[in-house]
Amino acid sequence: MKALDIAAPWIALDAALGVSRPVVDEAHCRRLEAFAEELAESLPDEADHAGWGLVRLVAERIREFEERHHPQPGATQGQVLRALMREHGLSQSDLPEIGSQSVVSELLSAKRTLNLRQVKALALRFRVPIEVLLP
Repeated sequence: MKALDIAAPWIALDAALGVSRPVVDEAHCRRLEAFAEELAESLPDEADHAGWGLVRLVAERIREFEERHHPQPGATQGQVLRALMREHGLSQSDLPEIGSQSVVSELLSAKRTLNLRQVKALALRFRVPIEVLLP
């Protein structure tokens, strides 16, 4: 069997639901929630069933979106920034909008806070509401 034949269901699923990339908006998030709920209800209770892996993947996409767009009260700028960096696969040196790697390190360790210019630049880069990054 060819790799493309094996991947065809995944490609169709991704075309229908966009599960291979971050959730882009509330409507996308709701579609994924409905899919995960329907799938979970139809799966057997066996934890090792492959379908549960897909439910976990979709749940992770939803969690990332919720953290990005609806941060938990009390989350520090550093915690929010760390979550965004993890989601986008970035290191401290990948954020020139903020400054040097040492400045990013101070932000992540709560020794410093983002200024308004940095907040605006990061909100634009990560496509999140500016409020997500405000203290």
